[in-house]
Amino acid sequence: MALGRAFSVAVTGLEGQLVEIEADIGQGLPSVHLVGLPDTTLQESRDRVRAAVTNSGEKWPDGRVILALSPATLPKVGSVYDLALAVAVLDANSAIPGERLVGTALLGELALDGRVRRVRGILPAVLAARGAGRTTVVVPGSGLTEAGLVDGITVLGAETLRELIDWLRAEGELRGPDGPLSAAPGSYGDLNEVVGQDEARWALEVAAAGGHHLLLTGPPGIGKTMLAQRLPGLLPPLTDREALEVTAIHSVAGTLPPDHPLITSPPFVAPHHSTSVSAIVGGGSGSARPGAVSRAHRGVLFLDECAEIGTKVLEALRTPLEEGEVRIARRDGVARYPARFQLILAANPCPCAPARDVDCICAPLARRRYLGKLSGPLMDRIDIWVQMHGQAAGAFAASEAESSEVVRARVTAARATAARRWRDFGWSANGEVPGHVLRQRFRLPRESLVPVESALRQGRMSARGADRAIRVAWTICDLRGGEVPSAQDVMQALNFRQRGAL
Repeated sequence: MALGRAFSVAVTGLEGQLVEIEADIGQGLPSVHLVGLPDTTLQESRDRVRAAVTNSGEKWPDGRVILALSPATLPKVGSVYDLALAVAVLDANSAIPGERLVGTALLGELALDGRVRRVRGILPAVLAARGAGRTTVVVPGSGLTEAGLVDGITVLGAETLRELIDWLRAEGELRGPDGPLSAAPGSYGDLNEVVGQDEARWALEVAAAGGHHLLLTGPPGIGKTMLAQRLPGLLPPLTDREALEVTAIHSVAGTLPPDHPLITSPPFVAPHHSTSVSAIVGGGSGSARPGAVSRAHRGVLFLDECAEIGTKVLEALRTPLEEGEVRIARRDGVARYPARFQLILAANPCPCAPARDVDCICAPLARRRYLGKLSGPLMDRIDIWVQMHGQAAGAFAASEAESSEVVRARVTAARATAARRWRDFGWSANGEVPGHVLRQRFRLPRESLVPVESALRQGRMSARGADRAIRVAWTICDLRGGEVPSAQDVMQALNFRQRGAL
């Protein structure tokens, strides 16, 4: 009996677990058996691995080959195990020495001719390998730049199975990462391209400074989409920890650009209004993939024509907005993805959407039903509501509006103030602070709370809405350089939440 061993990594959500692959070559008719809860893709790897080994100039065993993936109770999904399966068989067949396999994790899909293809989730897999005590990880050559983001572990890239075999036999070398990575450039428009709309520009600045959610309503062509697309350009760059977290999500989703795998700018995700619940929050067959809310983590999720989006899709946003996390339940466990994003909703006031309200031909019931898809519980989670109006004059004004660079400076200063205030609690923006903290430990002066208490008594807002108004008031205070929100700051925040904006 001959026994070989290799290691790979299973990724569920953003968490990885080391998988031990054992190969046993015994007597019997030539065959290959996979055990350990493999999915369909992994079952098909038997043919891929066998063809890759023989086409790389190695001999496939003539006996009965059993490949066991442990832990046996963990579902194995995908083709990331191909490289480790091939090496385990070669180790069991005494075709390679096993010294370099100790402490090494292998990741990659095999082509029939022995080429090593890139797989999803390389970054979280390398992080998991490092956490499991592996000292070396071998990845596809095309994923070497992404894997090189992880410190504290030796990362090597293999273009073919032949190269890996030569390295294991100490007859060749595998290349490592080339060097420091260049970040992907951000491609956001400038805020000075937006004509007029002073109120909406101010609302966008407040939203950027505090991490607040925003609703824009108004006729077509008024600048709703332009404003939303320029919000990421007002946000500060991601920290090193945030950049690695966002990059890991996009690695699992398979949306990382190969030339710039490190994401350092806030992402901007804008799904079509016909999108499904699974596309928004994540899911799919097999392993649960991250949805739009997770791909927009630490960035902006823009839902244009939100009144055309299905009600179930909109209601699915409520939990991520409140908790900053998505939990996708499957039969064999729960995949967790972070979803701390800024939501920007844009909608026309009615189905016909005329340039002037007096030209509307919609029946009152149709007009009311159009924005009625935005339920009360969802609207309660939106901090700022703005109704935009057409520019009667000023569209061709000679003076240029403030640029994104000027506004970003104010936003950065306000965010720095908020970060210092909440540093001991682990929050970085006003929009993340729980309501009970604002009501108890950072309670506003009595005179500042009078407008909020009046709105609560009259039933014009809920307790959650009051908490969100106070968060916005803190942001307005930070933008003007104040210490504690005044009654005027609170009134401005309440004006952003008037139902009349709809």
